[in-house]
Amino acid sequence: MDFNLALKLYTSEQVRSGEVVAAQMAGVSMYSLMQRAGMAVYERFLHLYPRSRNVLVVCGKGNNGGDGYVFATLAKQAQLNVRVFQLGDPTSLKGDALRAFEDWQTVDGEISSWDDWHTALLEADVIIDAMLGAGLSGVVRHECRRFIDQINQIHCPVISIDIPSGLSADTGAVLGDAVKANHTVTFIGVKQGLCTGQARDYVGELHFSGLGVNVEFESIEEESALGLDEQVIKRLLPDRKATSHKGDNGKLLCVGGNQGLSGAIRLCASAAVRTGVGLIATITHPDSLLPLQVGVPEVMSQSITYEKLKATDNELVKRALWADVLVFGPGFGQDEWAHKAYQFLSQQHKPKVVDADGLNILAMLNHRNDVVVLRDELRVMTPHPGEAARLLNISTKEIEGDRYAAARQLHERYGGVIVLKGAGTLIYDGARMYVCLAGNPGMASGGMGDVLSGVIAALLAKRLPIAIAARLGVILHSHSADLNVQQNGEIGLTATDVIGTLRQAINSPDA
Repeated sequence: MDFNLALKLYTSEQVRSGEVVAAQMAGVSMYSLMQRAGMAVYERFLHLYPRSRNVLVVCGKGNNGGDGYVFATLAKQAQLNVRVFQLGDPTSLKGDALRAFEDWQTVDGEISSWDDWHTALLEADVIIDAMLGAGLSGVVRHECRRFIDQINQIHCPVISIDIPSGLSADTGAVLGDAVKANHTVTFIGVKQGLCTGQARDYVGELHFSGLGVNVEFESIEEESALGLDEQVIKRLLPDRKATSHKGDNGKLLCVGGNQGLSGAIRLCASAAVRTGVGLIATITHPDSLLPLQVGVPEVMSQSITYEKLKATDNELVKRALWADVLVFGPGFGQDEWAHKAYQFLSQQHKPKVVDADGLNILAMLNHRNDVVVLRDELRVMTPHPGEAARLLNISTKEIEGDRYAAARQLHERYGGVIVLKGAGTLIYDGARMYVCLAGNPGMASGGMGDVLSGVIAALLAKRLPIAIAARLGVILHSHSADLNVQQNGEIGLTATDVIGTLRQAINSPDA
């Protein structure tokens, strides 16, 4: 799917109300839209599975089921073997869905008995999921969940119409149970829930059809979020002047690597090096100094003890004054050394990236009655769902239940730019929500967040505005991982591997 630099995303309510106005503007009836939707799915089916002869269509009671009937009618007219199953009584269908059902009957289409369901599942070449549409809000009912489970248990390709049944179109959360589709064909406007969180396990490959009214729709509805892929890299990444020297490309201070945690700050600093920052210094625990000096010789490394941290004039103070940007948290720990370093660094009026235990310390301070935690508009925070839950004092389940709301709540409480990591990472700067469309499951391994914090901090040091640095850093990080996976596969991908392909991601973003 060509996202054309930024994919506009919408809420289900925007699409529901906006498609009516858009159709009126285009002089198209709502039933014509339903016919176009069914045709779009049928054409995608022909492209994906041209040799399939046995098709199973499961229709719900709403317009999503009507789309399914349009598909079934087209498939039957093409002499395919089509089995249609209807949830509930077909005589309860209304409006355009009823009309689509009646058209199905005019081509001698029949509703299969549920007694034949298991046989039809085993014989199907492709399943068309037209059960539950984007309007679903509550938990999927038990009867429907049973059919969803059975569809998910067999090895048969599934095309979902508009959205996999059981998935929230607004949050991407699974509402009890959801169809795991191989492909999803969505219409009018791409629903924001299709691109983040649990949706990434259920949507499969996403396809879009504007049904001939998307131009009108976009003219009346402002997107709720923007989806970004690697195509934005060339747009956002600044050129390096031929006469530039290392001082022109920023000075970054990385602080972390407490006792026994040297790997995290090494990954962070290494990622910053590969992202092209001019000068990098690190401050770390004495036990982590040697691994850092050996592992990243391009970085100026110093250590500091807790006793020296208590002094008003120490190496950390000097390096913080020297640096343009600060990044702290990777391998930070939560002992006295970490708290003392955090206390100083968080008070600096400079762009900063806070990750890992830096966020956990912030969460602890936020929950103390004797500490006032202020918003910081110069700060990028990069929590995973567990860290976000601690920062908001709610459960991880609540974070994943509505990632968009969680990102907004984090910004409201802490300011700056929020990078809520996970499948479909969200970037929220207080004005606009962005969703990372790149990335892969291989990134679910230790150290990936340390690399991301180093990439974002390096871009900040190169004087990119904080909001641009955050979203460009997320895309670069994910695209680098995708490049490596294309060459070597998902299983076994490491944070070090991602650092290794950062240069390629930056210098050849279309590779």
